[in-house]
Amino acid sequence: MKIQSLKGTNDILPSEIKKWQLLENACRTLFELYGYEEIRTPIIEKSELFKRSVGEATDIVQKEMFIFRDKAERSICLRPEETAAVARAYIQHNLANKTGMAKLYYMGPMFRSERPQAGRYRQFNQFGAEAIGSYSPHLDAELIALMDELVTKMGLKEYDILINSLGCKKDRQTYKKKLLDYSLKDKNIIDKLCSDCQKRIKSNPLRVLDCKNPECRKLVNKLPTPKDCLCQDCQDHYSKVKTLLDSLKIKYIEDPLLVRGLDYYNRTTFELVHGGLGAQNAILAGGRYDNLISSFGGADTGACGFAGGMERLILACEAEKINLPLKDSISVYIVTLDESFYKYGFDILHTLRKSGIKAHISYEAKSLKAQMRQANKLNSRFAIIIGEDEVKSKKYTLKDMQEHEQELIDKKTLLNKIIKLNA
Repeated sequence: MKIQSLKGTNDILPSEIKKWQLLENACRTLFELYGYEEIRTPIIEKSELFKRSVGEATDIVQKEMFIFRDKAERSICLRPEETAAVARAYIQHNLANKTGMAKLYYMGPMFRSERPQAGRYRQFNQFGAEAIGSYSPHLDAELIALMDELVTKMGLKEYDILINSLGCKKDRQTYKKKLLDYSLKDKNIIDKLCSDCQKRIKSNPLRVLDCKNPECRKLVNKLPTPKDCLCQDCQDHYSKVKTLLDSLKIKYIEDPLLVRGLDYYNRTTFELVHGGLGAQNAILAGGRYDNLISSFGGADTGACGFAGGMERLILACEAEKINLPLKDSISVYIVTLDESFYKYGFDILHTLRKSGIKAHISYEAKSLKAQMRQANKLNSRFAIIIGEDEVKSKKYTLKDMQEHEQELIDKKTLLNKIIKLNA
């Protein structure tokens, strides 16, 4: 019986990994250019961390978290997102006093038990940036600019940036009251909402705007929006973010229904969506979360961040038929024509690798034809052939697999030629 991978998980094979490494390195380079430093948190966390931060009424907590009990009967989960874990680490390690404002980035796997589909998996890979320690609208604009520059560097063009403001805690209470008052006046709309939304509209009305049910999506367009209830301070903050984006010439679309699927967001929220991804069209998304640190027992602290899906970023590049510049080092295959010549081949193999050249050799006795066939399969640019004549002359046959030419040259000249071409 063959054992298959679990549904909703994927093997990233060697034929694909170069693409992933290129995108990961591009993310790291840009994050560090903007002053963000890498952080790595555990894959498992206490379930309470996400129940308190993401929200009990969210789909993530109610339907999607992988939760289990450990030997001590503690409720543990596989992390469904990273912002809450970064916030926990920020408080636990007292980063406020150690670094002042903390600008952190991360990459790694996240886990959600949802129906697998294009761009959405049960184990998926995210990268993101979190800036903790400022309430300034400049921070919101910087993160949106970072997000925009990142996809632009990948060559993407067919995307839109959506922005909105959810306001502060008081604005949320105002919005909740307005929505409840509206529901009493127009029961025709409320009664047509799905059963989940009919519960949410009383406990957590913002979740109604985030419902993925197609019928609910049509109905919410008729409901009041959070933007209708912004206090003056929140209006001013949102206005400054837009002015900063305009000054940076970053195009955006205001979407009054954009709330994101997590409860900790307040004020600015944003998404970068791509037309080639179908229903699951968000590549990157985030916003401000000024109340999260204090909800975990820390001081009142302004914070903002975003996360992106690596799988969705790759799908977007494929949708636009972008040929990523997958530069590879020169590959060399050592061909030995007799077992007694293997020591010469192994010496060359070791020397090449120490010089930063990717080199292969057959570990089994094979014919010249079989070894050359393997060199082709490995896309080797050169084959170095070592036979009786080569050993006697103390020279090696260097075959250029690309130009279909070969020459007999000494070891030093051979190495210099390959190293120069690999530079």
